[in-house]
Amino acid sequence: MNRTRVVVGQTAQLSRNITERDIELFTEISGDRNPIHYDLKSAQASRFGGIVVQGGVTSAILNAVVAEKLPGPGTVFLNVNWDFKAPVRPGDVITGHVEVTETREDKPITKLRTWVVRDDGTVVLDGTAVCYTMDLGAIDD
Repeated sequence: MNRTRVVVGQTAQLSRNITERDIELFTEISGDRNPIHYDLKSAQASRFGGIVVQGGVTSAILNAVVAEKLPGPGTVFLNVNWDFKAPVRPGDVITGHVEVTETREDKPITKLRTWVVRDDGTVVLDGTAVCYTMDLGAIDD
């Protein structure tokens, strides 16, 4: 696979609308049945004041940006350091952003600044990630 060189300063982003179905699917996958994710009465009584999606749903947009855009196919996270700053609710549109902050010459390892923004401009997740990108050229279609 001829991979385009990743360079410091490159950025990429993806957006998606978050739905109640995202909560249902993540609950099925993870087993996270915290009432703040699906019980309106419990969620309204919480500090969040309403239903919020699981952090895994919020951070998943970054998995997509990294795997699909930058660094791209074959990329996996080695380390993440994320602070969740604000809730995401069903109906919000979130945009995951990555920016290359460091690359290695000896290995296909990339350090990224990562953040997720709600459609109202609120940063809901902020942090960093280290990624490894495998050469998928040996895989036949």
